[in-house]
Amino acid sequence: MTDIAALVSDPAAWAALLTLTAMEIVLGIDNIVFISVLVARLPESEARRARAIGLGMALVFRLLLLLALTWLIGLTAPLFSIFGEAISWRDIILIAGGLFLLIKGTLEIHHGIEDSDNASKNGAKAAVGAIIVQIAVIDLVFSVDSIVTAIGMAEHIEIMVLAVIIAIGVMYIAAAPVSRFISQHPTTKMLALSFLLLIGVALIADGIGFHIPRGYIYFAMAFSAGVEVINVVARRRRSDRQGATSQ
Repeated sequence: MTDIAALVSDPAAWAALLTLTAMEIVLGIDNIVFISVLVARLPESEARRARAIGLGMALVFRLLLLLALTWLIGLTAPLFSIFGEAISWRDIILIAGGLFLLIKGTLEIHHGIEDSDNASKNGAKAAVGAIIVQIAVIDLVFSVDSIVTAIGMAEHIEIMVLAVIIAIGVMYIAAAPVSRFISQHPTTKMLALSFLLLIGVALIADGIGFHIPRGYIYFAMAFSAGVEVINVVARRRRSDRQGATSQ
């Protein structure tokens, strides 16, 4: 175990903590978007509980994986090869998670466009358990990706643990406003679902050895979100002007 006092007084440790925390928060954007989309149809009290449970599981999964570093590193050991490309357990988990996101995103888009919006709250409440299970599945996928990144960026497990805890705390604070915004603006929900499809493709690509730089993905997401925010503000102003004119 590393001397805590030595870490606290080490500028390099603080730099590693800040860098890793920022990276964990960026990687957590995927998790926030997924949870926000899933809980959008739930009553607020149930949505709050599902978000808390989902992010709590994300924290538990990450900490357990950190405590099992030896086993986790073994996940990257090749199991077999396909067309000359080595496949490990980590790759299999990423591919499965990516396929899950593609299927889930497609079904949610279909639900938003084709299905009736008149589902009862009782039906929504009954789906809370299923939603939590789905959150748990994708939490596990994102946790593997997140912790493998953490192992490559920091030397001390204490720094990794603290960075993960801080990142999950930030995600918990941001999850409610993001969920509320997505719930109030249907077009934003469709945009979020398109992000899930994009993330799913990126996970599958990582799993088969074709890495798509995350910077490109997050830039595309940030640009699209910025355009949507401008559209939302424009619609709100247009609605306000129409209301003032009608009076």
